[in-house]
Amino acid sequence: MDIQTVQMLDEYNRHVNKEMNAIIKGLNAEQWNRKFGGYFPSIHALCNHIYICDFNWLKRFSKLREFEFVKDELFNKSLGFDAVAIGPIKDYIKKREALDEHIGKFVKEIKEEDLGKKLKYTDSEGNEYNRMFGGLILHVFNHATHHRGMISLYLEEMGIANDYSSLVEIL
Repeated sequence: MDIQTVQMLDEYNRHVNKEMNAIIKGLNAEQWNRKFGGYFPSIHALCNHIYICDFNWLKRFSKLREFEFVKDELFNKSLGFDAVAIGPIKDYIKKREALDEHIGKFVKEIKEEDLGKKLKYTDSEGNEYNRMFGGLILHVFNHATHHRGMISLYLEEMGIANDYSSLVEIL
């Protein structure tokens, strides 16, 4: 893992979220909350899950060393994985855009030497880990990509065209 790859993943994350959210803005409340057969049964539930995970990972990442991004009042709160962090679509879009800005700030603060360091953290169930910081950053971006793919499938099930996930768009 290197800084350029992390920066590219951040750019990809922002781009794809913007493209996906342009489609989500056109959904009505029934489509936003429509139940499907997945573990996260709706687009709302998936967006909520991605948001909470990104938020919690940013807080975990701030334990490596002092980062400026985490001094924002947003990070004074805690979000459990069973929380409903986002409500209607407009609320989600606003919060997602703000969180993407914080992810961007975090990425700008990362130093090359941070990537090979170990991050000691505790997960939501109290399990302790000591893992490579750069690998964990990759995990977070990959996690969001995985769940955006599920959102794409739910959109297709509703007959809504979508093709927002191409990495080629930022190259």
